[in-house]
Amino acid sequence: MNQLAPLSSPTLPAIITAAGERGSYRFYEFFTAQIRNPHTRRAYARAAMEFFDWLAMRPKPVTRIEAITSVHVAGYIEELLKSGRSAPTAKLRLAALRHLFDWMVIGQMMPTNPAAAVRGPRHVVRRGKTPVLDPTEARQILDAIDTTTVIGLRDRALIGLMVYTFARIGAAIAMRVEDVYQQKRRMWVRLHEKGGKQHAMPCHHNLENYLHEYLEGAGLAGDPKGFLFQTYSRASGRLTGNYLPQANAYAMIQRRARAAKITTRIGNHTFRATGVTAYLTNGGTLEKAAQMANHASTRTTQLYDRRAEGVTLDEVERILV
Repeated sequence: MNQLAPLSSPTLPAIITAAGERGSYRFYEFFTAQIRNPHTRRAYARAAMEFFDWLAMRPKPVTRIEAITSVHVAGYIEELLKSGRSAPTAKLRLAALRHLFDWMVIGQMMPTNPAAAVRGPRHVVRRGKTPVLDPTEARQILDAIDTTTVIGLRDRALIGLMVYTFARIGAAIAMRVEDVYQQKRRMWVRLHEKGGKQHAMPCHHNLENYLHEYLEGAGLAGDPKGFLFQTYSRASGRLTGNYLPQANAYAMIQRRARAAKITTRIGNHTFRATGVTAYLTNGGTLEKAAQMANHASTRTTQLYDRRAEGVTLDEVERILV
């Protein structure tokens, strides 16, 4: 069989298989050659599969990709919202379909993009939903970690990195040992952010201590190309050399929060938001916070600013009944 044989895999939606080898190749090409971010690829693939499944289950199933119309796409988005899916989810699904169908139109698999004319639901965000910790709670988590073990040193360094550099979890776990370096008599970290961007930050003195003790305790200094944050083998009591997956980092944060008796439901992004809010509360500027968080716009940084929540709580306490 020729090199395109794998594209006839049964995992492909029937509507794409019906488009023939060329259509199947174009579909795979979109997800492999056009989308580099694995999270975006996964989200867009889920959106496409859900939409094609929806088309197949209609009273009059759509079996040809060129027969998809804007009415179909609009109906799908409407049903998503009626079924209780959030507006951001519907907007993401619509964006995925727009990009996919654009690619199929360019490849002459469809005459026009049926998602182009469909308007997504209105969704205005002025404050992010990421749970934020009080600085004393963040300190409580860090201080509760047993640093007599390698895994404790690793976890404290990872959480500290996210708090003191506003690093995304994806950028943190992608770091190599060589991304921690000395410059201008201070320790610096190099973060590999979304879109292939590199972002360098000097370390807060607490973070400098955390990283220094972790590198020394784990014996990582001699392997500059190795992953900075690695999985841990309880059998051997040592790091494995494999990078720490995002899901493992999330599970670790949940364990550390429970051990510190933190009741707030936190996630990987909590420490980024906590760091930004603490910085602004202590007199930092929004422009510098955006630069430190590697945001293209201060509007994005404002989503992490939860100072107003403290004001609201103070005002609520004035209510006397």
